[in-house]
Amino acid sequence: MKQILVYGDSLSWGIVPGTRGRFAFDKRWPGVMEAELARLSCTVRVIEDCLNGRRTVWQDPYKPGRNGLVGLEQRVEINSPLSLVVLFLGSNDFQSMHQHNAWQSAQGVGALISAIRRAPIEPGMPVSKILVVSPPKIQQAKGSIAPKFEGAEKRAVGLSEALSNVAKEMHCDFFDAGSVTTSSTVDGVHLDEDQHLALGRALAVKVKGLI
Repeated sequence: MKQILVYGDSLSWGIVPGTRGRFAFDKRWPGVMEAELARLSCTVRVIEDCLNGRRTVWQDPYKPGRNGLVGLEQRVEINSPLSLVVLFLGSNDFQSMHQHNAWQSAQGVGALISAIRRAPIEPGMPVSKILVVSPPKIQQAKGSIAPKFEGAEKRAVGLSEALSNVAKEMHCDFFDAGSVTTSSTVDGVHLDEDQHLALGRALAVKVKGLI
């Protein structure tokens, strides 16, 4: 059975917008993708490594362990052999305590790609393919997360294009989640249940073509 590692943040962890709850596996996009791939006669095991607040290469000044670069090589080693790593990060790079732009966030993803490729996997195991997924555009944040994401919608302008450029330069596949869904209508950042469904189904088609 082929294995896919999803390396992401709360958009993939499945936080229920406006709450601290979590969608069930079959409701969040990695679970939807796994089920849809099975329906398409492509049986895979989806491994979720998704942490709320994870950045690409920066620390959260308030919570430890949110730098996505730290320990990534070991996560790839732990879960190998892998047919594919899905990188779905970027949104948290634009939290209000950071002043990053889209180019900088995309460079962070580039550093993650390099880390995946230098992971110390066992001899004879394949180096996994990498799919970079761009988050849907951040809207003006609403509700309890509004202070955390104040101004993020402006700083994140151009993220999809920047991520696409990095993926192309580093010979990775790319998918823009914004091509099939917007961000949450509830909080402007995460994904609502119907959006997880749309994204999971679309990514299943993309992933089937890769593996």
